[in-house]
Amino acid sequence: MFWRISSEIMLSPQDLFNKIAASCFAKCASRRHKEPDLALGEMSCTDRCVAKYLEAQQRVGVVLQQANEAQLEQQQQLANMQQRFG
Repeated sequence: MFWRISSEIMLSPQDLFNKIAASCFAKCASRRHKEPDLALGEMSCTDRCVAKYLEAQQRVGVVLQQANEAQLEQQQQLANMQQRFG
């Protein structure tokens, strides 16, 4: 059950890119768009936003991996007990 949930949470690279782009653009880009390029402040904000987003994704991935490993270990222990007593 946990594996199914965690696999739904993990994003494909394209989905991750789209979420980062939408989130960081909404947060960092000026609404006026007078210039064709991002201003220095917008670039700095975007760099920080992307770094934070990727760090959060990495941390979530580590937690999910640990939870999956713990669940696998519990399943193996249960199977061993069933073999011994069943």
